[in-house]
Amino acid sequence: MYSFTNDYSEGAHPRILEALVQTNNQQTAGYGTDQYCKAASDKLKELIDKQDVDVHFIPGGTHTNLILISSALKAHQAVMAVDSGHIFVHETGAIEATGHKVLTRPHNNGKLSLEMIESMMAEHTDEHMVQPKMVYISQTTEFGTVYTLQEIKEISAYCKEHDLFFFIDGARLGSALVVEGAPSLKEMAMYSDAFYIGGTKMGALFGECLVLVNDELKKDFRYHIKQKGAMFAKGRLLGVQFLTLFNDDLYFEIGKYENNVAKILRDGLVNAGYSFYVDSPSNQLFPILPNQLIKKLESEFSFNIMDKIDENHTVIRLVTSFATPASKAHQFVELL
Repeated sequence: MYSFTNDYSEGAHPRILEALVQTNNQQTAGYGTDQYCKAASDKLKELIDKQDVDVHFIPGGTHTNLILISSALKAHQAVMAVDSGHIFVHETGAIEATGHKVLTRPHNNGKLSLEMIESMMAEHTDEHMVQPKMVYISQTTEFGTVYTLQEIKEISAYCKEHDLFFFIDGARLGSALVVEGAPSLKEMAMYSDAFYIGGTKMGALFGECLVLVNDELKKDFRYHIKQKGAMFAKGRLLGVQFLTLFNDDLYFEIGKYENNVAKILRDGLVNAGYSFYVDSPSNQLFPILPNQLIKKLESEFSFNIMDKIDENHTVIRLVTSFATPASKAHQFVELL
């Protein structure tokens, strides 16, 4: 049985494990103040060609989202997202638990459009309701789709015009960065107030790299990290991993690899005559398959069962990772 269930089933990329082993017996300062976290931060600033950002390494994605959002918003303010957004669906009400409402609109291929943001703003006009203050999107989306540079620019311009924070969840950012037409790391820093570079789903053992661009978000941020239980004592383990990911374009290499393996699956499904719930160019695929075929595929592979289309057809999710052998993708296509 081989799993296409997610992109964090395996441990870590061999180069990351090697770096962790090589530094294992070194004594370093704790809580992200070590030389590896500094070196990873410096390397990232070089990659985005921007020195005036704050970089924080946080153990997980839910921690990253709830700390950033709760620290940025006042008690009466809310964050806007799509109804498939990770902060709305898959974080056990973490944002609401910090006292902030998540306003949503039905997604369009996983994406939040400018029109959706405008409609939410138009509905919240006075002090008798929450005040929208932040726009949240993820790159890639929960449906594997990718915002284009033009889409990011449009949302960014609207946020600046209406005094909104623009926050981008990059749990699978590596998969998006190598898609043609998507914004680069440098452009992410140009057009957002904050974004994070995912590690957990991009070949690291764990960890996310949060980049604060807007000066309003920077003050006392380490206090928020500590208070929310995310200040990792052995912070150098995060620094070592991200320094490895940022060196020699490994992060981009991983993104290209998992997308290429996903393409083997995508081409096989297309050639077999099957369609997709959404057209995803990344490492997440959402084919619509007959229920009887799904049962046969489950004899050799595991994957997520998503939405029921009708009595006889269902959407499944296939996900590839840094460690997915191309041979397993070919095996899936052969069985299909």
